[in-house]
Amino acid sequence: MVKIAIFAKPENRFRRPQKPQISPTPHAAKKQVIRRKNAANNAYIYRKYFQPMANYIYEYENWTDFTWQYQDINLVFGEVRYLQGKIIGQMNALGFSEKEEATLRTLTLDVVKSSEIEGELLNYDQVRSSIARRLGINTAGLVPSSRHIEGVVEMMLATQRHTLPLTEERLFGWHAALFPTGYSGPYKIEVGQYRTSDIQVVSGAMGKEKVHYEAVKPAMVKVEMDQFLDWFNNENRVDPVLKAAIAHFWFIIIHPFDDGNGRIGRAITDMLLARSEGSGERFYSMSSQILAERKRYYAVLQKVQHSTGDITEWLDWFLHCLKNAMLATEGTTQKILCKAAFWKIHEHTAINERQRLILNKLLDGFEGKLQTSKWAKIAKTSSDTALRDIKDLVEKGILQQTPEGGRNANYELVEFNML
Repeated sequence: MVKIAIFAKPENRFRRPQKPQISPTPHAAKKQVIRRKNAANNAYIYRKYFQPMANYIYEYENWTDFTWQYQDINLVFGEVRYLQGKIIGQMNALGFSEKEEATLRTLTLDVVKSSEIEGELLNYDQVRSSIARRLGINTAGLVPSSRHIEGVVEMMLATQRHTLPLTEERLFGWHAALFPTGYSGPYKIEVGQYRTSDIQVVSGAMGKEKVHYEAVKPAMVKVEMDQFLDWFNNENRVDPVLKAAIAHFWFIIIHPFDDGNGRIGRAITDMLLARSEGSGERFYSMSSQILAERKRYYAVLQKVQHSTGDITEWLDWFLHCLKNAMLATEGTTQKILCKAAFWKIHEHTAINERQRLILNKLLDGFEGKLQTSKWAKIAKTSSDTALRDIKDLVEKGILQQTPEGGRNANYELVEFNML
C-alpha cells in the first residue's frame, strides 16, 4: 500500500543561497533561423540571436523558490498515489513473462511517443527490438535498429538506472546519444554540451512571428543547471511525484541544449517517477499521455513560464495528465492478460515463427484488415507461403475469415475464453 501524504501548509517554498548574477555580453545577431514543425504540425522557429525580453519566471530573483497551493492539488495527488499502488499490485500479480511484456510495451510507447511530440516518427518495431535487446528480453520478431534509434533508446532507458545520480556528464551523454551525427535533421547543432547561443521558440509566417518563449541566456545556463542538478540529487523533502513535475518544468525553462530538451526533460520525469515507485519497471507511459494532451501541455507551460513563482497550475495539469496515463494502462493490462491466456491455451499447438509473429501483432491490436498480402509483407515471405500459414491457423480454429467478404479475404482471431 502506498501512503498518501496529506499536506497541512497552504503553500511550499524552496530556499537556496542566492546565485551570482551574470550579465551576458551583448553580441551581434546571428542570421541562422531554423524552421521546424511540432507534433501538432504547426511551423515554429528556433532563432539564435540576442534580443532582450521581460517577464519570464527566470528573470525574477531566486526564481526557483517555487510555490504552490496544496489545497488545489491535494485531491488529484492522492488519486495519483492510489493509482500507482493499484497498478503495481496488478502487475505484481502477473507472471514474469507478462510483466516483461508490459514493461517492453510501455517503454516502446514512451520512446515512440516522446519523439512524436517533437514531430519525429520512429519505427515502432525497431524501437521495440532495441529495447528488448538491451533488457535481455527474448521475444519474437526482433529487427535491426538504426543508429539514431539506438541513441534515443539509450537515453530513454534512464528509468532502468533511476537510482544513479543525475550529473552533467550523464546529461551530455544522453544528448550525444540523441544526435550521434551532430545534426538535428539538416541542421548542425551543438552536441554533448550546453548551448552557447540564445534560443527563441517562435510561430507564424515570416514577418508575422509570435515569440512563445525565450530561454535562459547561454551565459547563465551552466549556473542554472548546477543548481538544478544539486536540487535533483539532494532535495529529499518533496514527494518524488511532485519532484518529477517540478523537475520537468524547471528543466524546460532552462532549455540547456541546442535541441532535444523536451525528450531529455521527459526522461528526467520518468526517472523520478521510477524513484517514486522504487522500481525501474514501467507500466504506464507519461509521454503517450502528454502527446494526447499536447495542446494543453503547451498552453500551461506558456502561461506558467510568465508567473512570478507560483506553479500550482502546472502541478495540477501534470498530476491530472499522470492520472490519465495510469487509467489508460488498465486497457493495456487487459491486452497483456489476453495475450498470456491465448498462448497458455496454445502452448502445445504447433505454430511456426511467421505465424507467431503475426498472431502477436493481432493480440497487440493490429490496425487494419489482415489479408494474405499483408501477412506476406510483414512476415517477409511469398504470398503462397502466407496463404498456407493462414489456412493452417484456420484449420486449427485460431483464425477465421471475416463475414464481409469481398475480392480479398480478410482474417481475424477467433474469440477465446480467457478463464
